[in-house]
Amino acid sequence: MKKYIFSALAIAAMMASCNNQSPKMDETPAAAASGEGIKIAYVEVDSLMTQYDFAKDYSVTLQKKSNNARNTLNQKGNALQAAVNNFQQKLNNNGFQSREQAASQQAAIERQQRDLQELQARLEGELAQETAKFNEALRDSLQNFLKAYNQDKKFDLILSKAGDNILMGNKKYDITQDVINGLNKRYKPSAKPAADTKAADTKKADDKK
Repeated sequence: MKKYIFSALAIAAMMASCNNQSPKMDETPAAAASGEGIKIAYVEVDSLMTQYDFAKDYSVTLQKKSNNARNTLNQKGNALQAAVNNFQQKLNNNGFQSREQAASQQAAIERQQRDLQELQARLEGELAQETAKFNEALRDSLQNFLKAYNQDKKFDLILSKAGDNILMGNKKYDITQDVINGLNKRYKPSAKPAADTKAADTKKADDKK
Protein backbone atom coordinates (compact mmCIF):
# COMPACT_ATOMS: atom_id res chain seq x y z
CA MET A 1 0.00 0.00 0.00
CA LYS A 2 1.32 3.40 -0.99
CA LYS A 3 2.23 5.57 1.94
CA TYR A 4 1.18 9.16 1.47
CA ILE A 5 3.90 11.59 2.47
CA PHE A 6 3.16 15.27 2.10
CA SER A 7 5.78 17.46 0.50
CA ALA A 8 6.57 20.66 2.44
CA LEU A 9 7.82 22.25 -0.81
CA ALA A 10 11.26 23.04 0.55
CA ILE A 11 9.91 24.90 3.61
CA ALA A 12 12.59 23.21 5.73
CA ALA A 13 15.23 25.03 3.67
CA MET A 14 13.47 28.33 4.34
CA MET A 15 13.51 27.67 8.08
CA ALA A 16 17.16 26.59 8.30
CA SER A 17 19.49 28.59 10.56
CA CYS A 18 16.69 30.94 11.61
CA ASN A 19 18.08 33.92 13.51
CA ASN A 20 15.78 34.73 16.43
CA GLN A 21 17.49 38.02 17.28
CA SER A 22 15.96 41.15 15.81
CA PRO A 23 18.73 43.34 14.34
CA LYS A 24 18.75 47.04 15.00
CA MET A 25 18.77 49.63 12.28
CA ASP A 26 22.33 50.60 11.36
CA GLU A 27 23.28 54.18 12.16
CA THR A 28 25.68 54.17 9.21
CA PRO A 29 24.41 52.63 5.97
CA ALA A 30 26.50 50.26 3.91
CA ALA A 31 29.23 51.95 1.92
CA ALA A 32 28.34 52.62 -1.69
CA ALA A 33 30.47 50.58 -4.03
CA SER A 34 31.30 51.65 -7.53
CA GLY A 35 33.05 50.25 -10.55
CA GLU A 36 33.86 52.37 -13.59
CA GLY A 37 31.10 54.81 -12.71
CA ILE A 38 28.46 52.14 -12.09
CA LYS A 39 27.29 51.78 -8.50
CA ILE A 40 26.60 48.13 -7.69
CA ALA A 41 25.33 46.30 -4.59
CA TYR A 42 24.00 42.85 -3.75
CA VAL A 43 21.69 41.27 -1.17
CA GLU A 44 22.19 37.78 0.28
CA VAL A 45 18.86 35.99 -0.23
CA ASP A 46 19.59 33.27 2.34
CA SER A 47 20.23 35.86 5.03
CA LEU A 48 17.12 37.77 4.02
CA MET A 49 14.98 34.62 4.38
CA THR A 50 16.32 33.80 7.85
CA GLN A 51 16.51 37.31 9.33
CA TYR A 52 13.60 39.25 7.83
CA ASP A 53 10.78 38.94 10.39
CA PHE A 54 8.06 38.71 7.74
CA ALA A 55 9.81 35.78 6.06
CA LYS A 56 10.36 34.05 9.40
CA ASP A 57 6.74 34.49 10.48
CA TYR A 58 5.32 33.26 7.21
CA SER A 59 7.73 30.33 7.11
CA VAL A 60 6.50 29.19 10.52
CA THR A 61 2.90 29.44 9.30
CA LEU A 62 3.64 27.41 6.17
CA GLN A 63 5.47 24.80 8.24
CA LYS A 64 2.45 24.43 10.51
CA LYS A 65 0.16 24.04 7.51
CA SER A 66 2.49 21.42 6.07
CA ASN A 67 2.61 19.50 9.34
CA ASN A 68 -1.19 19.56 9.71
CA ALA A 69 -1.66 18.28 6.18
CA ARG A 70 0.95 15.56 6.59
CA ASN A 71 -0.62 14.37 9.84
CA THR A 72 -4.08 14.30 8.22
CA LEU A 73 -2.81 12.31 5.25
CA ASN A 74 -0.93 9.86 7.45
CA GLN A 75 -4.01 9.26 9.61
CA LYS A 76 -6.22 8.63 6.61
CA GLY A 77 -3.52 6.53 4.99
CA ASN A 78 -3.29 4.36 8.12
CA ALA A 79 -7.08 3.96 8.14
CA LEU A 80 -6.97 2.88 4.50
CA GLN A 81 -4.20 0.39 5.20
CA ALA A 82 -6.21 -1.06 8.09
CA ALA A 83 -9.24 -1.47 5.81
CA VAL A 84 -7.11 -3.25 3.21
CA ASN A 85 -5.63 -5.57 5.83
CA ASN A 86 -9.10 -6.38 7.18
CA PHE A 87 -10.39 -7.10 3.69
CA GLN A 88 -7.46 -9.36 2.89
CA GLN A 89 -7.81 -11.24 6.15
CA LYS A 90 -11.54 -11.87 5.62
CA LEU A 91 -10.86 -12.91 2.05
CA ASN A 92 -8.22 -15.41 3.13
CA ASN A 93 -10.47 -16.83 5.87
CA ASN A 94 -13.59 -17.02 3.70
CA GLY A 95 -15.17 -14.39 5.95
CA PHE A 96 -17.48 -12.98 3.29
CA GLN A 97 -20.95 -14.43 2.99
CA SER A 98 -21.06 -13.84 -0.75
CA ARG A 99 -19.03 -12.52 -3.66
CA GLU A 100 -21.28 -9.48 -3.71
CA GLN A 101 -20.34 -8.65 -0.11
CA ALA A 102 -16.64 -8.94 -0.94
CA ALA A 103 -17.05 -6.82 -4.06
CA SER A 104 -18.93 -4.18 -2.11
CA GLN A 105 -16.19 -3.88 0.50
CA GLN A 106 -13.52 -3.80 -2.17
CA ALA A 107 -15.36 -0.97 -3.94
CA ALA A 108 -15.54 0.93 -0.64
CA ILE A 109 -11.79 0.58 -0.21
CA GLU A 110 -11.20 1.85 -3.74
CA ARG A 111 -13.37 4.91 -3.04
CA GLN A 112 -11.46 5.51 0.17
CA GLN A 113 -8.20 5.38 -1.77
CA ARG A 114 -9.47 7.82 -4.41
CA ASP A 115 -10.66 10.20 -1.69
CA LEU A 116 -7.22 10.09 -0.09
CA GLN A 117 -5.50 10.82 -3.40
CA GLU A 118 -7.84 13.77 -4.04
CA LEU A 119 -7.23 15.10 -0.53
CA GLN A 120 -3.48 14.87 -1.00
CA ALA A 121 -3.67 16.74 -4.31
CA ARG A 122 -5.89 19.43 -2.78
CA LEU A 123 -3.65 20.00 0.24
CA GLU A 124 -0.51 20.11 -1.89
CA GLY A 125 -2.21 22.60 -4.19
CA GLU A 126 -3.21 24.81 -1.26
CA LEU A 127 0.32 24.84 0.10
CA ALA A 128 1.73 25.61 -3.34
CA GLN A 129 -0.67 28.57 -3.66
CA GLU A 130 0.25 29.90 -0.22
CA THR A 131 3.95 29.55 -1.03
CA ALA A 132 3.42 31.48 -4.27
CA LYS A 133 1.57 34.22 -2.38
CA PHE A 134 4.40 34.39 0.15
CA ASN A 135 7.04 34.68 -2.58
CA GLU A 136 5.05 37.44 -4.30
CA ALA A 137 4.53 39.33 -1.05
CA LEU A 138 8.22 39.00 -0.19
CA ARG A 139 9.25 40.25 -3.61
CA ASP A 140 6.87 43.22 -3.44
CA SER A 141 8.05 44.10 0.06
CA LEU A 142 11.69 44.01 -0.98
CA GLN A 143 11.16 45.98 -4.18
CA ASN A 144 9.11 48.67 -2.44
CA PHE A 145 11.76 49.04 0.23
CA LEU A 146 14.60 49.20 -2.28
CA LYS A 147 12.83 51.95 -4.24
CA ALA A 148 12.79 54.12 -1.14
CA TYR A 149 16.22 52.97 0.00
CA ASN A 150 17.79 53.74 -3.36
CA GLN A 151 16.52 57.30 -3.51
CA ASP A 152 19.51 58.25 -1.38
CA LYS A 153 21.95 55.47 -2.28
CA LYS A 154 21.61 55.91 -6.06
CA PHE A 155 22.73 52.39 -6.95
CA ASP A 156 22.61 51.59 -10.65
CA LEU A 157 22.31 47.86 -10.04
CA ILE A 158 21.27 45.80 -6.99
CA LEU A 159 21.74 42.05 -7.39
CA SER A 160 20.31 39.14 -5.45
CA LYS A 161 22.94 36.65 -4.29
CA ALA A 162 21.53 33.14 -3.90
CA GLY A 163 23.83 30.15 -3.66
CA ASP A 164 26.63 30.57 -6.18
CA ASN A 165 24.83 32.68 -8.79
CA ILE A 166 27.43 35.32 -7.87
CA LEU A 167 30.68 33.39 -7.71
CA MET A 168 32.59 36.12 -5.89
CA GLY A 169 31.69 39.48 -4.45
CA ASN A 170 33.58 41.99 -2.37
CA LYS A 171 31.87 42.61 0.98
CA LYS A 172 31.87 46.34 0.31
CA TYR A 173 29.15 45.62 -2.27
CA ASP A 174 27.06 43.76 0.33
CA ILE A 175 24.06 45.77 1.60
CA THR A 176 22.24 42.74 3.02
CA GLN A 177 22.22 43.70 6.68
CA ASP A 178 21.26 47.28 5.92
CA VAL A 179 18.31 46.03 3.85
CA ILE A 180 17.24 43.50 6.51
CA ASN A 181 17.37 46.14 9.22
CA GLY A 182 15.30 48.53 7.13
CA LEU A 183 12.72 45.87 6.23
CA ASN A 184 12.33 44.81 9.86
CA LYS A 185 11.88 48.42 10.92
CA ARG A 186 9.03 48.78 8.41
CA TYR A 187 7.42 45.39 9.14
CA LYS A 188 4.38 45.49 11.41
CA PRO A 189 2.70 42.06 11.83
CA SER A 190 -0.85 43.32 12.35
CA ALA A 191 -2.52 40.02 11.40
CA LYS A 192 -1.75 36.37 10.87
CA PRO A 193 -0.65 35.45 7.34
CA ALA A 194 -3.37 33.98 5.15
CA ALA A 195 -1.77 30.53 5.29
CA ASP A 196 -2.36 30.34 9.05
CA THR A 197 -6.09 30.99 8.65
CA LYS A 198 -6.46 28.56 5.77
CA ALA A 199 -4.57 25.89 7.70
CA ALA A 200 -7.08 26.17 10.54
CA ASP A 201 -10.00 26.04 8.09
CA THR A 202 -8.56 22.95 6.42
CA LYS A 203 -8.12 21.19 9.75
CA LYS A 204 -11.72 21.97 10.76
CA ALA A 205 -13.03 20.67 7.45
CA ASP A 206 -11.00 17.48 7.74
CA ASP A 207 -12.16 16.93 11.34
CA LYS A 208 -15.79 16.95 10.15
CA LYS A 209 -15.16 14.15 7.68
